[in-house]
Amino acid sequence: MKVVISQPMFFPWVGMFEQIRLADIYVHYGDVQFSKGSFTNRVQIKTAQGVKWLTVPLQDVSLGQSIDEVKINTKINWRLQHMDLLKQTYTQAPYYKDMLALVDSVYKQQIDSIAMLSRLSMEACCKYFGLDTGRRFIDVRQLEISGSSSQRVLDIVKALKGTRYVTGLGARNYLDHQLFEDTGIRVEYMDYQKSPYPQLHGEFTPYVSILDLIANTGKKGINLILSDTVYWKDYLKNE
Repeated sequence: MKVVISQPMFFPWVGMFEQIRLADIYVHYGDVQFSKGSFTNRVQIKTAQGVKWLTVPLQDVSLGQSIDEVKINTKINWRLQHMDLLKQTYTQAPYYKDMLALVDSVYKQQIDSIAMLSRLSMEACCKYFGLDTGRRFIDVRQLEISGSSSQRVLDIVKALKGTRYVTGLGARNYLDHQLFEDTGIRVEYMDYQKSPYPQLHGEFTPYVSILDLIANTGKKGINLILSDTVYWKDYLKNE
């Protein structure tokens, strides 16, 4: 049983969906502290003028506030701004109507929490690619597990009867690998392939929103969401 745990991200890059594809259970980790500059409320897109940010404005974020407590600033018409930029950027992309329809399906919902908006953006993309079948999506608050850092992550995996914890490369800097090893849970890191596909506006970059993949490849893009994992000891040994 493979478990992936991640903070909600706003229409994130393809690599996040590679983690989801490998998961039997995906946990939205939204009750942890919001970090300014994170990908919770913003993501890059590739335009004719270079990489730009799609950013959802936030309302009065206070220090220590959890992601699922952060509210969206409703005084700014960010939805219209985003749609205008996406239309200008992707009008020549073969599947841009698919992409715009998907974004519109998320934006037309009445949402005031950035955690919920980001979660819905991820789940809409999962549904588009068929990644919503064959796995469970849950909110961490459903589990009622307290604690922090590696111990809490481990407790979540154990509560879900997970045997493998799959995570991104950033976790190598803080995860207590031995804690998992001692309980018989295997930690695996993503081995991101960053598979190229036809993009507009110059040289390929893998780090933009999955909206770029949808606009340029349509549902065939599922064939590019294909990275595998590497056991943590092997990864660290070869890093």
